[in-house]
Amino acid sequence: MLLQDRSKPLSVNLPGDRSYGIFFDDLDRLTDVMRKASVRPGKVLVITDTNVAGHYRGRLDALLKNDGWDPLILTLPAGETTKSPKHLQAIYDAALAWKIDRQTPILAFGGGVVGDLAGYAAATLLRGLPFVQVPTSLIAQVDSAIGGKTGINHEEGKNLIGAFHQPKLVFVDPKLLFTLPRREWHSGLAEVFKHALIRDEAFFAWLEASLGNVIARHPDVVPDLVYRAASVKAGVVSRDELEHGERMVLNFGHTVGHAIEKALGYGVMTHGEAVILGMKAAILISRRFHRSLDQARVENVLNQVPLSPIPAALSLPEVREAMNADKKRDRSSLRFVLLKRIGSSYVTHDVGEADIDAALAHALGRPF
Repeated sequence: MLLQDRSKPLSVNLPGDRSYGIFFDDLDRLTDVMRKASVRPGKVLVITDTNVAGHYRGRLDALLKNDGWDPLILTLPAGETTKSPKHLQAIYDAALAWKIDRQTPILAFGGGVVGDLAGYAAATLLRGLPFVQVPTSLIAQVDSAIGGKTGINHEEGKNLIGAFHQPKLVFVDPKLLFTLPRREWHSGLAEVFKHALIRDEAFFAWLEASLGNVIARHPDVVPDLVYRAASVKAGVVSRDELEHGERMVLNFGHTVGHAIEKALGYGVMTHGEAVILGMKAAILISRRFHRSLDQARVENVLNQVPLSPIPAALSLPEVREAMNADKKRDRSSLRFVLLKRIGSSYVTHDVGEADIDAALAHALGRPF
């Protein structure tokens, strides 16, 4: 059992007056928390997507209006392809036509795609608007909504256009996760396991012991799971806001994962599915450097997460090519996050080509 007081907000502690809280509460408390975080009542531009709007748009609209807010809700298509210049421009056009000012907040009400896109709009409109994150997916609640990374994709890779723009607050209602499609829940578990593997061995042991309920999204485990995973992200960001050092470990599994997404075309596999494969690759490499790492224990947990079938058309050489174009490539070598042991991670550039090829073959279950 995890011993933690979920009634206490988590904090991202940053220099100056930019620190903010991560609040865990019922959605109906959102406007109270916004006021306490000095987000000015009045116009609020809400960005959501078709999936979330189908469940919650009416509820959020009524909540904001009943507390004196004037919401303009933009509902964009769901999916990774929405993180694009086209939809960013649509937000710009709507916001400027509505005559926003520099105190008009943008509220992201959705998963990681909505949060990244809305956050980049907030970072760039009028040189920066107040930003509120209300994440509705597991990936967003434990990872992407925390830390201020915003952006859109480019055909050369994910998140290559963006900015750091910290929110005024992050508001998490774990009950919103029960309307997620099953595949999206399983995808989000990638980031949960990632956080445990890189920084929290006790959390990994709890996930391992609770694995059946975790996979099944049992109400008894969801609040603890979200809070503990979010606490790892908040701590790392507080210590390294701009990814100059420690924050790089949050990319565990992403060097290979992003390459798989790119090689397939965004949206064929979910981000989390690709990251699980990427973590399997990183675990094999880690074991070659650190023989005491319990690879079988880690993979036994990761293998319990249901994944979509790996498309037969996925070519391992295409994945390697995508890796070489990845934004994490620098100093003429690929950057990998590896584990010394469960709960202890580090960044290295010293992974040989043969180890990379073997790791890809292992993760994808086919010879190179």
